[in-house]
Amino acid sequence: MFAFLHHIGTFLLLVASILLIITCISAPVVHDIALLRIDLGNIAGSHSNVAFGTFGYCINNLNGVDSCTKSQIGYSPAAVMNLVDNTQFSEYAESTTRALTKAMVLHPIACGLNFIAFLMAAGAGIIGSFAASLVALLAFLITVVIMIIDFVMFSVVRSNVNDNNTGAQAYYGNAAWTILVSAICSLLGTIIVFLTCCTGRRSKRRNAATKTEYVSPPRTEYRSRRKWFGRR
Repeated sequence: MFAFLHHIGTFLLLVASILLIITCISAPVVHDIALLRIDLGNIAGSHSNVAFGTFGYCINNLNGVDSCTKSQIGYSPAAVMNLVDNTQFSEYAESTTRALTKAMVLHPIACGLNFIAFLMAAGAGIIGSFAASLVALLAFLITVVIMIIDFVMFSVVRSNVNDNNTGAQAYYGNAAWTILVSAICSLLGTIIVFLTCCTGRRSKRRNAATKTEYVSPPRTEYRSRRKWFGRR
């Protein structure tokens, strides 16, 4: 039973890693995967929608042609929307969103830690499982931090775009939900691996105590009795 639960926790860590990979390959790598997507409609001339991702963004025109940036650490979503949609941002909002995009480098770090925890939990015993739970806990904390950063940063962009009264509509993309689900899987995997590790240690101690309790008595007493009867 405990082994089955341990396999479930290990599988959840693998799922968290896969979901974080999906978040990492969002725009500009894959245009259809985005943390924040903005439908511009007919208000922006030849532009159709904007997809913001982990390391850049893509602008799609009405002809279906994407114009994507190179993958980079840090960019300015506010400046992009000001250029494409004439959305107005305060100086504080522009500088804040630009600074928070630099923290997106935590996405691949969280992904790598979850995968390392998966490998440790899959091919290790009790001690390895305990170490895997610690690594998974660190991965979960980093995932939660970057998830909060993503939602806070893009909520600023989303509210400004939707309040701009230009007809554009901003909404969270699929990559935003994959990182949310990955955080849940990472948390559940960490808890299950840790609990099965502790339970496994207790069961081993209990089995060891049971074996020592039912060990046959030494034969010294029997031998001493034979010597005593021999003397008589």
